[in-house]
Amino acid sequence: MRIGVISDTHNHLANVARIVERLNAARVTRVVHTGDITQAKTLHALAGLDAPLVGVFGNNDLERPSLERACSELGFAFVDPPLRFEWAGRRIVVVHDPLDLPAHTLDAEVALHGHDHQTVRARRHGALVFNPGECAGHLPGHNRVGVLDLRSLETELLYF
Repeated sequence: MRIGVISDTHNHLANVARIVERLNAARVTRVVHTGDITQAKTLHALAGLDAPLVGVFGNNDLERPSLERACSELGFAFVDPPLRFEWAGRRIVVVHDPLDLPAHTLDAEVALHGHDHQTVRARRHGALVFNPGECAGHLPGHNRVGVLDLRSLETELLYF
C-alpha cells in the first residue's frame, strides 16, 4: 500500500491543485495531511484526490468550525493530534508538531508530522519518522509531497 503524505498546505490553492495531480498520478491508495490546512477551501480543492483523505489539525487551523464542516461534507476524517491507526499491518501515528513525537511514537512503526516545512526521513524512537517538507512555497520545483510504501517503508518525494 502506497500512501500520500502532505503537510502545511497553508491555503496555497495553486499548489494544492498540483498536489492533487501529483498524488493522483502516483496512484496512492490513501492520503494523510499532517496539519495546517488553514481554510476550508483547501479541503474542497483536496476533494479532487482519487484516494480517501485523513489527517490532523495544526497550529494554523484557526477556522475550525468551517474546517470541521468541510470535513463532514467531504467525508474527510480530521482530528486533533495524535491520530493513530493501522494500515497494511503498520501502526501509524500522525502529529503536526515534531516536538510531540517522543510522547506518541512508543508503539508506532511510522510517525508522520509537518509544521517545520523540512524534509525528514529518519529512524527515531524505533519508528520511521517522515515529513515530506515544503509544499506551500512560491518557488517552483522546490515544493514536494511524499509517498510512503507501507510494505517496504521506503519513502519518495514528488517535486513540483
